[in-house]
Amino acid sequence: MSRRFSPQSIALTLAAPLVAAVFGLGISSIALMITHNSPLETFRAMWDYGTQVGSLIEMVNLGAVYYIAALAVALTFKAGLFNIGVESQIRLGALFAAWIGAMFTLPPVLHVFVILVVASLVGAMWAFLPALLKVKRGVSEVISTIMLNSIGSALSAYLLADHFQQLVAGSNNVTTKPLPQSAWVPDLMSWLNRVGIKDVPGGGPYGLVFLAVALGFLYSFIVNRTRFGFDLRASGASPTAASVSGVNPKRMIILAMMLSGAFAGLAMMPVMLGESHAYTLGFRGGVGFTGIAIALLGRNNAVGIAFSSLLFGFLEVSARILELNGIATEIYIIMQGAILLSAVAAYEVVRRYRETLNARALARAGVTA
Repeated sequence: MSRRFSPQSIALTLAAPLVAAVFGLGISSIALMITHNSPLETFRAMWDYGTQVGSLIEMVNLGAVYYIAALAVALTFKAGLFNIGVESQIRLGALFAAWIGAMFTLPPVLHVFVILVVASLVGAMWAFLPALLKVKRGVSEVISTIMLNSIGSALSAYLLADHFQQLVAGSNNVTTKPLPQSAWVPDLMSWLNRVGIKDVPGGGPYGLVFLAVALGFLYSFIVNRTRFGFDLRASGASPTAASVSGVNPKRMIILAMMLSGAFAGLAMMPVMLGESHAYTLGFRGGVGFTGIAIALLGRNNAVGIAFSSLLFGFLEVSARILELNGIATEIYIIMQGAILLSAVAAYEVVRRYRETLNARALARAGVTA
């Protein structure tokens, strides 16, 4: 058996997330006790509510959105960059996709494809701006993407209110023109019916859950199986060494940011094509920032990010029962933050411990030789 899959290696791999979960529950328990609530009863209520069929479906739907956003962030992490601007890339990608997609009618599959392409291109072009500033003027992508988040939010609000708005008689809702049915993606409730699961209020999992799965495979393939992915990881690990080996660092910055923006532009497509069928004033915010936390928790690994996305989705959905029990729903935010903080610390401790074990093994091998 190789060292990689030895019991010790598996134990170390599982140690960090387990420690993070225990620490997160501990911190949340303290917060609950301070507010004179029973941690055991609270967690039981969250579990009972969160494991209902409707809640699990909503968890999957939320997880799909968070997953795509987190993949967008992880792409830049791999390149040693930090794309905080995913939030505005998501927003503008969805807005333009809704506006352009409502202009025409095409055969269903083709119509959906065109909308996805538009969302990706808009996200990529918005991400190109901070990349260009970095390679031409040395502007930190952290600073520029934070600023572009504010600009993107204001721009999307202006375009929706003054140019893209569809006025509906008797309604105060601000929305783009509804997408034609050829752009709708049906949910998967009929698939669940076949295995004995009855219809639930709110419908089934979004049809574009499969888009999130496909992007996960694409991310993993690009990062781990292509020359571009190797150059991406090399640039993130050591830009100087990568440059010496022939990698163009400026080119990698631009490509990494644009690819990240393309992923980000797709994040809200499951919701828009499967439920809202338009871009509205109530567009869900904060997805990009949640994606940053999920990418960190998932260690930029496609599978790890998937589990982290479902965890965040579960916490958010299950926390809705708290208000009915007179408990502040913000407790789930404390849980998210505690899990994230402890996971980052635990991963670092495990990494250093693993390096120590490897050094000892090499020392013993040297002595034996």
